[in-house]
Amino acid sequence: MKLELHGAWARHPAARADSAAALRDLSLKIAAGEQLAVIGPSGAGKTTLLQLLACAQAPSAGRLLLDGIDPWALPRRDLQQLRGRLILLPQQPPLPPRQRVVTAVLAGRLPAMSLLESLRSLLQPTELPAVQAALARFDLADKLFERVDRLSGGERQRVGLARALLAPASLWLVDEPLSALDPSRSRQALATLQDEARSHQVTLIATLHQVELALRHFPRIVGLRGGRLAFDLPASEVTPEQLAQLYAQHEQELLEPAPVPQETPAASRVTVPRC
Repeated sequence: MKLELHGAWARHPAARADSAAALRDLSLKIAAGEQLAVIGPSGAGKTTLLQLLACAQAPSAGRLLLDGIDPWALPRRDLQQLRGRLILLPQQPPLPPRQRVVTAVLAGRLPAMSLLESLRSLLQPTELPAVQAALARFDLADKLFERVDRLSGGERQRVGLARALLAPASLWLVDEPLSALDPSRSRQALATLQDEARSHQVTLIATLHQVELALRHFPRIVGLRGGRLAFDLPASEVTPEQLAQLYAQHEQELLEPAPVPQETPAASRVTVPRC
């Protein structure tokens, strides 16, 4: 899917109506099948950008085009069909605690399912080989019938990523996909997403806090600061000086985060009383 933003302005989806814009006069062109990482300090507008590209909110000014189509000029039914051609993977996947992993991953197929098929899949999950293959790409094949609330935070995040592999989408929008993963799992998850995106000829856009991983894995880097475009460059051309300016007063975010301990599954937590 090809994307174009022309002078787009937008508020954060959770912001009040009188708050300042999170994106300001942003213009971008992204070719079909391209892979790019969006970096920048906290509050730069990265999540708002993904919400905008996912047609979850309309720009307050400017224009968005997906494959040359303005989604907000479409009838509601056509807009829903267009949304079915993309998938937005948030930092914390919205997985119901008592849901089985197989059902959570199959949710990626919902845009291609009829109502009857989706209801039937809740009772008798279909396409088990495809689901297990997607989970195997993230080392989770043995979790097929596990309950979501018995998974660690990192496992839940990888289950969310596995959804993309089954989605009938030509655009993957991934928001901080590595926040609950240690460095080894982070590298594996990025490599899997990129390999699968290439094989499915999917456009991949990921926001990342891990600047070093973004530069190493993505050919194109977009830097945001204060809702504005700071730079849009091949990774090989991004300089330390540009990064220092991008993260001025947020220098600690330039450092790759320390390994995140795998969260204990909720079902097995023990509360220790305080003395």
